Amino acid sequence: MVAAPVIYEDHGWSSLLPLTYSRSTMQLTCGSRSLLDRLARLAAPAGLWCRAELATLVAEQTGLVVNRPVAAPALFLNGRGIWWQLPEHAADEVPWVGTIGGGDRVGGRVVCLFADAELTASLTPEALADPTRLDELVGGCNRRDVTGCVDMIDWPWQLVGANRRCLLADWEAAGAGRSRTGQVDGGAHLLAPDAISLGAGSRVKPGAVIDAELGPVIIDDRVTVMPHAYIQGPCAIGNDALVQPGTVVHEDTAIGAHCKIGGEIEASIIQAFSNKQHDGFLGHSYVGSWVNIGADAVTSDLKNTYGTVRVPINGRAVDSGELFLGSIIGDHGKIGIGVNLPTGAVVGFASNVLVTRCPAFVPSFSWLDGGGGACDLDRAVAVAMRMMQRRGQRLSAAEEEVFRAIPELATELEQPA
Repeated sequence: MVAAPVIYEDHGWSSLLPLTYSRSTMQLTCGSRSLLDRLARLAAPAGLWCRAELATLVAEQTGLVVNRPVAAPALFLNGRGIWWQLPEHAADEVPWVGTIGGGDRVGGRVVCLFADAELTASLTPEALADPTRLDELVGGCNRRDVTGCVDMIDWPWQLVGANRRCLLADWEAAGAGRSRTGQVDGGAHLLAPDAISLGAGSRVKPGAVIDAELGPVIIDDRVTVMPHAYIQGPCAIGNDALVQPGTVVHEDTAIGAHCKIGGEIEASIIQAFSNKQHDGFLGHSYVGSWVNIGADAVTSDLKNTYGTVRVPINGRAVDSGELFLGSIIGDHGKIGIGVNLPTGAVVGFASNVLVTRCPAFVPSFSWLDGGGGACDLDRAVAVAMRMMQRRGQRLSAAEEEVFRAIPELATELEQPA
């Protein structure tokens, strides 16, 4: 075997907006962990390659070396894949390209490559993010079909669709490491308790029901489940989360660390430090970090026509092919009290939606209060700082630099209807 793999970000990050303005594709969540963490379970990465403007922030967040040149033979793996196993490879092999969807033919999609020392010396993060340049560099290499190794994520809703399989895989991977050291109060009910993990310092209060009959429930450390909450597996709830009284969490849901949740949630992913802790429904949705969803806000995840849902990625409609699809909400988004979000709604980075009927597409840094307009950048940064301070966090210099660069990037990439 060769040395540990290098995880890279390709051009597909722009189809995962607004979720990837402030994170690399490999930091997106599916199941109970990020795509990067899932890969690291197979092999510890030697380093990460991503957009230059994110390099300092990604290094800060992951603790890994970012965008360092590679001199030796190396295996490069696309970071927006859900990798189930590593392709077989050896240090003395000639360079080859791993593809899916085309077998060993040229038409397959490139998802990984093995480079010898000579080819590695010509590769850069920028080259791997440019399909034309990458084809020039590896066009003559042998091709291998690695379809069984990875599922590629092209659109945000594919993360939601893969959540169940990833949750089940996370449970199996935990094996002997599963824990039920947390406290279960009298009057709380665990259904299929052997499929429930409850971490240290967590507590399930009286009247709460944890139901693992349809799939495992993974509750990490220092989670509080308040009375009369109902949690159905497969599901994962991250460290230091709070599940409010009367909450209903349906299957196929992943809640990030430090989240506060309430109301009804179904088949959704919520990244760390977001709040949806009041009545209202969130279904088949992906919510970024530092999002606040107000009381009685409701997402529609099924059209009255029972047709497939079209999603305005960067303002351009894409047919998802999905029957159930709710909302995609970027980091630092704010959804006001009583807001109704239509099927397939996209709310951009640091946008505020205060009108009762949310448009299908809300550009980043919008302020929708009936009069329209944009959210002032300095004000948006100040709000982010205040929200983070309430959770004992701070906006680092690297985070603020990325935050302040997003409006210009969004103006270039987003095409409001």
